[in-house]
Amino acid sequence: MSRPSDQVSPALEAMVARFAERVRYIGVQHGLSGSDVEDLVQEVRLRLWKALESGEKILAAPASYIHRTAVSAALDLLRRRRARRETPARLSRPSGLALLGESASADRMLEELELQEQVGRAVDALIPARRSVVRMYLAGYSREEIADLLGWSEPKTRNLLYRGLADLRERLTGMGIGPEALG
Repeated sequence: MSRPSDQVSPALEAMVARFAERVRYIGVQHGLSGSDVEDLVQEVRLRLWKALESGEKILAAPASYIHRTAVSAALDLLRRRRARRETPARLSRPSGLALLGESASADRMLEELELQEQVGRAVDALIPARRSVVRMYLAGYSREEIADLLGWSEPKTRNLLYRGLADLRERLTGMGIGPEALG
């Protein structure tokens, strides 16, 4: 007689195989690349296994559930990556040693967080094709890398990026953010 856990693995592998390309595409849409995309597939596998627990539930899960799980996992991966990048040591002495207790003020940190949220909302308001290119560009990808990841020509990517950045600049200026808003 087979145990329930014996039925989970084949069902889980079947679902992952069925939706792996869609999960990878979601990862690329959210600015992930390389090993991060493969980490996303593994994260989705793990979340399905933890949440659904049985082969029947896994096989009965609708595509929309897999999609939401992949988007949620992609956002969590991005947050973890951003958290790792945003924790530099503050070295203010010539010796390179950090002073205990040195950090930005709470007001400054709150202002930065609010600015990040405003920029995020402005990016979210862009049309989808421009939004994905601008997100990837702001995450540090070059035009060539973006074109390669999205399977687009470099001229198409360049056009969408420049138009997206112009739209973003206009939205931010309208929100009172940026050098144009000061003058």
